[in-house]
Amino acid sequence: MSGGMIRQFSETADASQGSRKLGNGRQSPTSPLKLFGQAKKKINDIFVEINGYVDESNGFLGGLDDKDDIISKDQKDKTQSYADKVKGIREILNRDRMKVAFFGRTSNGKSTVINAMLKSKILPSGIGHTTNCFVQVEGTDNQEGYIMQGDNQESVHSVKQLAHALCDAKLDVDTLIRVCWPKEKCSLLRDDVVLVDSPGIDVSADIDTWIDKFCLDADVFVLVANAESTLMVTEKSFFHRVSSRLSKPNIFILNNRWDASASEPEMMEEVRQQHMTRTVEFLVDELKVNKPAEAEDRVFFVSAREALISRSNEAAAATPNSHFLDGYQGRLFEFCSFERKFEECISQSAVQTKFAQHADNGKSITAELRQVMAEVCDSASDKRTNTQQLLEETRDRLDFVDKQLSLMETEIKDKIVTMAEDVEYKVSSALMDEIRRLALVVDEFDRPFSADPLFLGLYKRELHEHIEKMLGQNLQNKCSSALRTAVEGCEQEMTERLTSLLPEEGKQQVANLLPAHDFEVAYRLDCRNLCADFHEDIEFKFSLGITALMNRFLGPRGTKSVLLGYSDRIPRPMPSTPQTPSNESIVSSNQDNEVMLALLSTFTSLYSRTTVGALALTGLLAKAAGWRVIAVTGAVYGMVYVYERLMWTTKARERAFKRQYVDYASSKLKLIVDLTSANCSYQVQQELSSTLARLGRQVDISKDELKSEVDKLRTAVSKLDDVNTQAKILKNKAGYLDTEINSFMLQYLNPSSKI
Repeated sequence: MSGGMIRQFSETADASQGSRKLGNGRQSPTSPLKLFGQAKKKINDIFVEINGYVDESNGFLGGLDDKDDIISKDQKDKTQSYADKVKGIREILNRDRMKVAFFGRTSNGKSTVINAMLKSKILPSGIGHTTNCFVQVEGTDNQEGYIMQGDNQESVHSVKQLAHALCDAKLDVDTLIRVCWPKEKCSLLRDDVVLVDSPGIDVSADIDTWIDKFCLDADVFVLVANAESTLMVTEKSFFHRVSSRLSKPNIFILNNRWDASASEPEMMEEVRQQHMTRTVEFLVDELKVNKPAEAEDRVFFVSAREALISRSNEAAAATPNSHFLDGYQGRLFEFCSFERKFEECISQSAVQTKFAQHADNGKSITAELRQVMAEVCDSASDKRTNTQQLLEETRDRLDFVDKQLSLMETEIKDKIVTMAEDVEYKVSSALMDEIRRLALVVDEFDRPFSADPLFLGLYKRELHEHIEKMLGQNLQNKCSSALRTAVEGCEQEMTERLTSLLPEEGKQQVANLLPAHDFEVAYRLDCRNLCADFHEDIEFKFSLGITALMNRFLGPRGTKSVLLGYSDRIPRPMPSTPQTPSNESIVSSNQDNEVMLALLSTFTSLYSRTTVGALALTGLLAKAAGWRVIAVTGAVYGMVYVYERLMWTTKARERAFKRQYVDYASSKLKLIVDLTSANCSYQVQQELSSTLARLGRQVDISKDELKSEVDKLRTAVSKLDDVNTQAKILKNKAGYLDTEINSFMLQYLNPSSKI
């Protein structure tokens, strides 16, 4: 048959498979292998979003303060671990490819089958070219092919060079050689398919190691059997071990070299049925990996050599080989059917095996993060409610303290003013009482008295101190106790009222702020400076002396006017009286009398203070009254003078001094009664105001703390609102990602969506 006929068979097979529909009304792609690429791209995109979501969630949760008690440290650590988990999944997804492993006995044509599927002779095959290690063929974006053994890379340009490289290398059976072939040269490699060629399963007994090392991640196993013989025990034993390690592996059985049946066409169908029966029984009854109908679709009779030659000629546009045996068209069609079934199976299997677990992990991660965000949202909401309630309570407390403080301060200040006025009145009254009994206080001063000026100065200083001390003591006895009681009572009332506005810890501090000493009013009389201008007059003065008598009758001012010859009064003009003949004589008489009085006054003023004046006055009196009367009167007068002179002792001087001092000090003390009482009132007012200020300062500190607490709580409420909003956004985003994963699973993993 010509090359065109071969292409027609291939196109017919492709068309018959390409028109099939997938679940949910999806049209199958041109090649079933495209399904894997689509699923891989879809789940990669999903995990890119999950990765961003996990990073965003970790950033959000990492920003939460542990003190807020919104999320536990264990939950934070758990969500942090998701970042590495998602990163690992993304790395695996980027490496994930569809993997098919070819097994069979030596020289059954495994390498030839791989070359035929790749439509190019890539692996060395044929007589003398037996694969002696594991060879993995995978695609590369490079323009030239190369082989990798571990980290060693070696370029290859042809099959001969590759065969030479594989033959020269001294390799163990379980060694893996990676053949990286340009994707542009082979369509199968462009669809992320990796084909693993193995050495014959009859060359080594260490099959378990092969399975564990190279087969656990395979999506499809292809057993290349020799159609000229039946399934061998070695082949069956190998797949029994594979089945024991993998749950229902996907197995295709290729009865290769079926072109040998052309030599006996009459026996071909019988032999085919015989092989089919045995292989189906092996898959269904022994391995239990397929149902009978499914098993028949996994068994094919092909000639890999014919398929490779045909496809090589087609690629090279060469003349097809005319030495193919009869029936090769059917064998080529069978090989195409195998490829289509293989592509369908591996794409679905790879999607299931590669992506199902990742999708489940993605759902688990998003579900757990969604649960975490829901818990954060609930916790933040509850905490926000509690914080808002505490904020309202604190704000109400602040308003209450502010209003009560203002009200209390007004009331207490009014009370302080009233108390200060009461103190001023009491001190003023007490001081006036003490001034009235100042003579008694002075009489209590018992110190030796002397008229000597030096001694008298010391006497006056001690008397000043005595008066100041006794007056202070008397005032304290009369006022201090009552004042102290009143002040302490007022302070106690202030303390009780203002401390009621403080928190418990603030109440403990108030005791340290109040003064520990008892309040005492200081009565600053300062008698020494007050009576500094006092000048005593303790010289002897005869009580019947002219000056004394004039002082007694005329007073000090009149005496001074007479003796000194002037008056401190402003003279008044005499009223003018009209002269009439009837009163001229009266006027004349009055004028004579006034002249005589003026002369007498002048005489007295000029001579009364001298002996001459006294003698002259005596002479005038003697002439008027007689000498006898004058003598008797003078004797009595002299005796009185002598008596008074003899009685003018130190005690008399002391009494005169004290009497003068009492008069002087009383007048001075009366001048400072208002000042002293006002000073005491000021002391009380200062004491109470100072206590009020200290207590008010504590209340102000408490207010500042409440204001600070209000600001903190307001900030906390705002922060919790932000946390709640962000948690809801992330929670909804988790729901969106879960929807995306569900859509992926429904589209690619749900059984109803299978081809």
